Amino acid sequence: MTNSTAGLSRRSALVLGGAAAVFSLSPLGAVANTGTWQRVDEVLAVLDGADPIAQGMVLDLPLVSENGASVQVNLSVDRPMADGEFVESIHLFAPGNPYPEIATYHFTPLSGRPAVETRIRLNETQTVIALAKLSSGAVLVGEQEVRVTTSGCLTDADTYDTANEFQTRVRAPEVLATGDIGEVLTIINHPQESGLRTDASGDMVPMRLIERFEATLNGEPVFSADLNRSVATNPYIKFHIAPQAGGTLELIWTEDTGESAQASAEISVS
Repeated sequence: MTNSTAGLSRRSALVLGGAAAVFSLSPLGAVANTGTWQRVDEVLAVLDGADPIAQGMVLDLPLVSENGASVQVNLSVDRPMADGEFVESIHLFAPGNPYPEIATYHFTPLSGRPAVETRIRLNETQTVIALAKLSSGAVLVGEQEVRVTTSGCLTDADTYDTANEFQTRVRAPEVLATGDIGEVLTIINHPQESGLRTDASGDMVPMRLIERFEATLNGEPVFSADLNRSVATNPYIKFHIAPQAGGTLELIWTEDTGESAQASAEISVS
């Protein structure tokens, strides 16, 4: 699968606060007492009074995006999915967009790795923010600035195949050794209409969003995502799976109208 985003890329878990950071007693690292996140109501709502830690939340975005309509982003947390403390969710925000909340990704022990790759829309040059919530109650924060050449919050009518809406594809490992973590890549053909553009007649195009994605293995939750307006056309998600036994991986994409599309793959564990 090709990435349509042009520009340089870097791996970043930006340190917030610099020398002014206040160190907590948590072994995770320094509390982030400065940053763009402090000025974003949607971020503060998720934090709910918690002090985020400026360590471990990794963002990989282009330094410059020539097309804000499709910006690849990789999110990961540099921590194992251990029983004692694991990543429950990652929340992604674009404060410079009309609607800052991009998506929330939910992990389970079957995810194997707290990491996800996708494409997003960015309206303007801005600082993208990610929060990771851990099962212990700790929250990690990371930020990265992205320069945007062309605004990307509006869907282009010719960027998806109208005749094949809801067509899905999935690529998953057929066989995994016990204890191995496999990579799953899935995509759905869908306009992901933001409700912010007009058609050729000047009429507002109604919002149509894939708002929920769920992956299960033999009925057990593996990974899920709540998606919002800033997810790019033809949403794709790359996530991971660490099955204890083989079975059927079921994927469901659900639109805000209630319509859904499904895909499946068989995975063996040897």
